[in-house]
Amino acid sequence: MTRIALLGCGRIGKMHAATIVRAEGAELAAVYDPVTAAAEETGRRHGCTVAASAEEAITLADAVLIATSTPTHADLIEASARAGKAVFCEKPIDLSLARVVACRKALAGFTRPVQIGFNRRFDPGHRAARDAARAGEIGDLQQVIITSRDPGLAPRDYLKVSGGIFRDMTIHDFDLARFMLGEEPVEVFATGSALVDPTLAELNDVDSTMIVMRTASGRLCHINNSRAAAYGYDQRVELFGSKGMLISGNRRAHQVERFNASSTGAGEPYLDFFIERYVEAFELGLQSFLRCVAESRTPDVTFDDGEKALVLAEAAIRSRAEGRFVNVAEITG
Repeated sequence: MTRIALLGCGRIGKMHAATIVRAEGAELAAVYDPVTAAAEETGRRHGCTVAASAEEAITLADAVLIATSTPTHADLIEASARAGKAVFCEKPIDLSLARVVACRKALAGFTRPVQIGFNRRFDPGHRAARDAARAGEIGDLQQVIITSRDPGLAPRDYLKVSGGIFRDMTIHDFDLARFMLGEEPVEVFATGSALVDPTLAELNDVDSTMIVMRTASGRLCHINNSRAAAYGYDQRVELFGSKGMLISGNRRAHQVERFNASSTGAGEPYLDFFIERYVEAFELGLQSFLRCVAESRTPDVTFDDGEKALVLAEAAIRSRAEGRFVNVAEITG
């Protein structure tokens, strides 16, 4: 039984708490949130200790799940590592690549698992498509197309501190692109517009983006994002190869389609948002982490994966600003 301390009891923290409680081989040992009421509510619901500080929560567990605000992630990863605890940290590690690099250096010699919360790698459909491509079903992989559109614009106060769409939203897609391509992108071109809310220009941000990436072998990836799809949470991945194509599509509550005088093939709406759409992925990601802790092995999504996704986000930011393809080596070099 792995005792887990949950740091952060906001929307995603509450989801993680429920996932931990349901997971075989896990115990929610303690929770902490700087908003005391949020921690107390989660503690009451699941019958666990409400710690007075993050440091106290860490001492009460074998592993730490970090679901606090992004600016605290790197500090809490380091604090957990100093205490010898395995770490599961929500994305991104930090909004600053320099801070991520410093955190990586601080972890030098640390041997416990550190997993980053890129849950989409664990989605059954996405993983099945990736595994089929690896098995040669579509021949030589040539193109990856990722569509990722939120159902509505996030609150303004959130967008002000999000780090921008590439670091906050597209970072999931950068990681998924690497997972699907099986090769590192070496060039990035990104463009974007504020089509949903033109005032995002005041934040030097956009709500609609398109990104093209190329690997050294020539494989191509196209990512398209929108902060507001009128029809719901749109999550699709297409893998195209020399012998065919694989698609991992959207999820609905059920697959019944209706045909009548006014419409044909009308189906249920897409699942509401990321917690509903990726519930299985969150559960499978936690199960994978628990196995890594029990077996003392490297996670499927490592700290390095978190850093590399942020590197691609930085390349996209530079590309949009300068209107050109950016070599990834410009960011890492």
